[in-house]
Amino acid sequence: MDHQFYMKEALKQAQKALEQGEVPIGAVLVKEHNIIARDFNYRESSNDPTAHAELRVIRKGAKLQGNWRLYDCTLYVTLEPCPMCAGAILNSRIKRLVFGAFDPKGGAAGTIVNLLEDSRFNHRVEIISGVLEEDCKEILQSFFKNLRKK
Repeated sequence: MDHQFYMKEALKQAQKALEQGEVPIGAVLVKEHNIIARDFNYRESSNDPTAHAELRVIRKGAKLQGNWRLYDCTLYVTLEPCPMCAGAILNSRIKRLVFGAFDPKGGAAGTIVNLLEDSRFNHRVEIISGVLEEDCKEILQSFFKNLRKK
C-alpha cells in the first residue's frame, strides 16, 4: 500500500477541519486500495466529545460496508489515536492503523499506552507510525500557535 498517498488524503481532511475551526485531524478508511470513508474532527462544531475523526470515519465505513467488522481495512489518521479511538479501532476489528504524528499527551498506539497490540485483548492491530509525520505535526502546531495568538 502507498501509505504516503493515503496519509495525504487524511491531511486533506485535516485541512477541511482547519477551515471549519476544528482541531485539524483527518482520517481515511481504506479497503482493497480504495478509500471507503473519509472524515475529520468535528468536536467543536457539534459539541460532541466523541466526534473524533477516527470515530466518524469508522461509523461511515461500517455503515457503507453494512458490517461493524472492518477486518480488511486500514485506518489512516494524521494523529496517533486517543484511548477512546483506540478502543473503537479494536472493537471494529480494523486490521491496520497508520498514523502520522505522535501524541505525547494522549497517544494510545504506543506513546503513552499501546492498546492496539496488547495481547490481553481479543484483537490486535498492526501499527505503522510516523508516516508524513512532519506534515501532520505542522498542521497541528500551526493551528495551536494561531489559537494561542487569539
